[in-house]
Amino acid sequence: MQAQAHPLEPFFQQVVRNSYEGKLGLHDPDVTSYVARLLCEFSEAENLYKMHDAMGRPVEDLDAMIEAADPVNGSAPSFDAERAIRKYIGDYALFVGGMYPEATIQGGRHHGPHPSLGELIEAGKASYYIVSRFDLFEYAPEAPLFARLSEGFERCLLGLNLVRDDLTRRKALMLPYLN
Repeated sequence: MQAQAHPLEPFFQQVVRNSYEGKLGLHDPDVTSYVARLLCEFSEAENLYKMHDAMGRPVEDLDAMIEAADPVNGSAPSFDAERAIRKYIGDYALFVGGMYPEATIQGGRHHGPHPSLGELIEAGKASYYIVSRFDLFEYAPEAPLFARLSEGFERCLLGLNLVRDDLTRRKALMLPYLN
């Protein structure tokens, strides 16, 4: 039984398709659908910081997320947990870098919860690559998608920037009607 679609999914599918296919020439329906579902997921604020520390506080620091993903030296209890955490890191990096680039710091290495855009790109690409290496059993069908997300991370991030611009423009057009 397939899960019921998020109410915003048709809207996000169209907006992402317009940006990815129409503006970037990225014709990959699987990537477009994945990114649209990602927007649906992160449209609910509690999903942005899914990871929690031992005290139950949301983990907002990128380095802490990456450290937690390590099944040997980190807190991931299994390789399945590593895959889930790495998938989340890739999603988080893509979402924040594409939709909220102002939340990143400019320049070199960060100290604290705000990574640089370069660090987000590096973490996102690496995380999606690791997820793509889980290519056996139940993970085999999704592995090629995550390989494409890793290889085209910057392009997907640019596409999300275009989505953000489109949503901002739509909001500006709607403001007179909302008053």
